[in-house]
Amino acid sequence: MKKVLMGNEAVAYSLFINGVNVVVGYPGTPSTEVIETLKDFQDEDFYVEWSTNEKVALEIAAGASLAGARTVATMKQVGLNVAADPLLSLSVVGVEGGLIVFVADDPGPHSSQTEQDTRNFARFCNLPVFDPSSPKEAFELIKPAFEISEKYKLPVLFRMTTRVCHSNQSIEFEFKREKRKIKGFEKKPEWVILPALSYIKHMELEQKLQDMKKELSAYNRIEGRGKIGIVTGGISYFYVKEAIKGFEDLFSILKITVAHPLDEGFILEFAKDKEMLIFIEELDPVLEEEVKLILFENGRIISTYGKRNGYVPFAGELDVDKVRSIFYKILTDEGFLVKNTFTDGLQIPKRQAQLCAGCPHRNSFLIVKYAMKGKDVIFTGDIGCYTLGFAKPISTTDTCLCMGASITMAQGLKIADRSKKVIAFIGDSTFFHSGITGLVNSYYNRHNITICILDNLTTGMTGFQPHPGTGKKIYGEEGRKVSIEGIAKGIGVERILVIDPYSDFTENVDKVREFLKDDELGVIVFRRECANLKSRESYFKINQNCSNCKVCLQVTGCPALNEDENGNIFIDSTLCNGCGLCKSFCRYSAIEKVIKDD
Repeated sequence: MKKVLMGNEAVAYSLFINGVNVVVGYPGTPSTEVIETLKDFQDEDFYVEWSTNEKVALEIAAGASLAGARTVATMKQVGLNVAADPLLSLSVVGVEGGLIVFVADDPGPHSSQTEQDTRNFARFCNLPVFDPSSPKEAFELIKPAFEISEKYKLPVLFRMTTRVCHSNQSIEFEFKREKRKIKGFEKKPEWVILPALSYIKHMELEQKLQDMKKELSAYNRIEGRGKIGIVTGGISYFYVKEAIKGFEDLFSILKITVAHPLDEGFILEFAKDKEMLIFIEELDPVLEEEVKLILFENGRIISTYGKRNGYVPFAGELDVDKVRSIFYKILTDEGFLVKNTFTDGLQIPKRQAQLCAGCPHRNSFLIVKYAMKGKDVIFTGDIGCYTLGFAKPISTTDTCLCMGASITMAQGLKIADRSKKVIAFIGDSTFFHSGITGLVNSYYNRHNITICILDNLTTGMTGFQPHPGTGKKIYGEEGRKVSIEGIAKGIGVERILVIDPYSDFTENVDKVREFLKDDELGVIVFRRECANLKSRESYFKINQNCSNCKVCLQVTGCPALNEDENGNIFIDSTLCNGCGLCKSFCRYSAIEKVIKDD
C-alpha cells in the first residue's frame, strides 16, 4: 500500500508492522501522535496505554522487555528527564525483547521549556541513538532499531525533531504485522543489579559500544566528492541538500543517521582528503565534538566550522536560508568566490498564545485573583494550557519550571518569604504525573501553601488524552477513576474546597476568599470539563445597553471578545463557548445569552 504519513504516524505504522507488543508513554508535543496512531491498531499480542508519567512508562516497557516482548516508550525531550533514572540503570542491567525509547526533541522550541538534545543522553547513557531525517527514513529504521536492541541487549534511543515528527511523506509498504512469540520471563541473577555486578556490566557495556560501531556505521553515508566536507544529520541534512544546489561539486556530505556511537575509521576515511569540515546540526554540537575528538586523537589537522567558532547558532531551528547564509559566510572567509544566494525568509507576524474562549482555567485564575485582590501573593505555575495564566490580563503565574514544580517551588518560596501568601496552580494530568509527591511533602513538612488543581477532566494541551482522574483508558474503556480530592484526603489534608468555575463568579470569589483567610495548607479543586470537549448549547452577544467601556475584554482577555473597525466591542459567536464569564463583569446588563439553534 502507499500512504501519506506524518513522521510520528510513520513510526507508529512501522512499530506495529515490526511486531511491537507493548506501547506506553506520556503525551507531550511533538511526540503524541505515535500513540494516538497506534491506539487505532489492535491485535491479540498488542497492548497500548497512556501512563501517568514517563518514568512509569519506561519501567513498564522494561518489565515487558524482560519477558521477551518488543516494547516502546514514547515521550518528548523533557519527558526523558523524568525517565532518566530507569534509562541509566537499563543501560547497565540490559533488556531481553527489543526496547526502543522514542524521544521527540523540540528545537525552537515550539512547545517546551528547553531545547535539550537527546543525542547527549545517548552519550551520557552509553546507548545507540538513531536520528532519522524524514518520515520515510524513520519508518525504515524501526526494524534495525529493534534488531540492534535485541542483539546487544540494550535499549535504543530513537530521536526525532519537531519538523520530522510533523512533516508528511508518501511511503510505500506492505501492511503485514510480524508475529513473534513472547517467550516469557526467565529468572536470571543479572536482572538484580548490585554494585559489584554493576561494575562488571559497565565494562560489558563499553565493549558492546565498541562492537556495534562498524555495524551502525552502515546507516551513515557519504555523498559527493567535493573537497569541502559537510557533516550533518536529522532534518539538517535536507536543509544542506537544498542550500548547496548550484554548487554541489564543491562539497561532499557525511550524513549521520546513528549519532552515537561513531566509527572512527568511517570518519577518518571521509575526512582524509578534505580541505575543511563544516558541521550543520540543530541544538548541541554533538557531531562536531565527536568528529573533532576522533580527528584530534588520530593526529588529523583540518579547518573546522560549526557552533564552537560561532558560524552555526547554538539555539533555535535551522532552515534552508540560515544554512545557505552559513555557507556563504564560511566560504567568503576562506577566500572562495561564491555568489550570495541568501535571501531573508518571509516574516510571519507573531501572535500571543492565549487560553481558548470559554476555557474554565480563565475563570479559575480570575476567581483566585479577585479573591486575593490587594494581598501580597506569589502565584506558582506549572506545565500545561494553564501556563498561559502568565499572560495579561490574567497575570496569575509568576513562576514555571517543570512538571509538578508549582507545588514544590511554592514550598521553597514560603520557607524563604513567610510574609507572603503562596498559591500554586497545577493541572489535573500534571498533578497525577508529578504533583502528588509535592503535596505529600507539603503535608509532611507543614508547608502552609494553597494548591489549586485545575481539573478540566482531560490532558488538554496535547490532544485530550485520558488520565487517572477521568477513569477512562486509552480506548475509552473503563479503568478505575482516581479522585483528586480523595488523594488529598488520603494524605491527610483537611482543608479541601471543590468549585465549579462556571458557577456564579461573585459567590466563588467569596468562597475562595474565605478559604484563603487562614495561612494553612489547603487544596482547591476547580473542576469543569474542557470547553473544547463539549458541544455548545448557547453563546453570548452584546446588546444595545453596551457603553463600550471594554471592561469585559480588558479583564478576561477572552479571544471571543473583539473590536470592530469602529472600535466597538462584539462577541464572535463562532468562538464563544457560552461560559458567561464576561457577563460577570458587565455593569450595564449589556451581555445576554443566546440559545444555540440545532
